[in-house]
Amino acid sequence: MVRKTKEEAQETRNAILDAAERVFQEHGVSRTSLAEIAVAAGVTRGAIYWHFRNKADLFDAMIERVFDPLEAKLAEVMDRDRSDPLDNLRDLSVYFLEQVAREPRYGRILEISWHKCEYVGDMATSRDNHLECGNRYLNIIEGALKEAIERGTLSARLDPRRAAVGVMAVVDGLVVNWTLDSTLFPLAETGAAAVDTYLAGLRAVR
Repeated sequence: MVRKTKEEAQETRNAILDAAERVFQEHGVSRTSLAEIAVAAGVTRGAIYWHFRNKADLFDAMIERVFDPLEAKLAEVMDRDRSDPLDNLRDLSVYFLEQVAREPRYGRILEISWHKCEYVGDMATSRDNHLECGNRYLNIIEGALKEAIERGTLSARLDPRRAAVGVMAVVDGLVVNWTLDSTLFPLAETGAAAVDTYLAGLRAVR
């Protein structure tokens, strides 16, 4: 009985998160109320407050449900034992772009978080979480570039932090534009070419 209750609670939580994705994407975060999400999920507002403190908490949980497993997979990619750290960095970037292109939920969540959410007022804490996640990836990229410099793969003239910002700018810029209009270009193929071009530019610095 207890197990069934836990399973039912998880099913309700997932239904709320699924509904939040749909309604946030359609109306935007600021114009969506918890009452509207409750209706879309087929639950009461009380059920939402049982699982989430407020809209920001629900928003964060929606993102974490999708991207925590992906983040774990990306960490595996970076942990591969390769002679050239740039190979792992290339695989990390391309894998992320491929997953966003292949799995509609990734694109939907990124569209919401980048284009349909104002990080002000009650949503300010979500902005902090968003920035924290970005900084984690920036540090991972910078670490790979520093290792490449130490191994002599890249020139010591390179500033690893600035180069890392460039990698993120390439990847994020592609995804930002693709989530606005996915017909603009094939994300995975164009992304792989863009990443290869940028990394080739870093290798060319002497």
